[in-house]
Amino acid sequence: DPEAIGLLALMLLQESRRHARSTPAGDIVLLEDQDRSAWDAALIAEGQSLVRRAVATRDVGPYTVQAAIAAVHAGARTAAETDWPQIAALYAGLHAHEPTPVIRLNHAVALAEAGDLSAALTILASLEEPLADYQPYHAARAELLARSGQTATALDAYARAIDLAASPADAAFLARRRARLLT
Repeated sequence: DPEAIGLLALMLLQESRRHARSTPAGDIVLLEDQDRSAWDAALIAEGQSLVRRAVATRDVGPYTVQAAIAAVHAGARTAAETDWPQIAALYAGLHAHEPTPVIRLNHAVALAEAGDLSAALTILASLEEPLADYQPYHAARAELLARSGQTATALDAYARAIDLAASPADAAFLARRRARLLT
């Protein structure tokens, strides 16, 4: 089953970065700041091979698309080399399989990273109601508002994200991101 292969690929690719996602103290490390030399190259190679195998069947489902997104991230030698336009296109395809607000949120973030901040903010505005209590929405919105120079609104969005944080580590990370706007 291609989707079973896609799911296995996704699991391997996500596991490949497990040790780089947080500091020994438990602090969150953003994908762009992760030490890519700490990623498990063998798991990445196996995951990418499985993604190619699943995609070759042309029976591509949501797990395979998610695995393809993870494979693009894993294939970038540096954060700057990440192919964000491809990731944005993959999220658009994933949204066709599963038209959820969370996938749309991820698509918006990918668009912003690909250079289309205006489109990303437009999408985020359309997600305010369905994601009103979803912490990652408010964190992403805060970041993108800050990038667009809307500091006061970004500070409010960070405050909401902090209020909704699921753990002290998440709240501390968001508080640090918010504090950088105050300096």
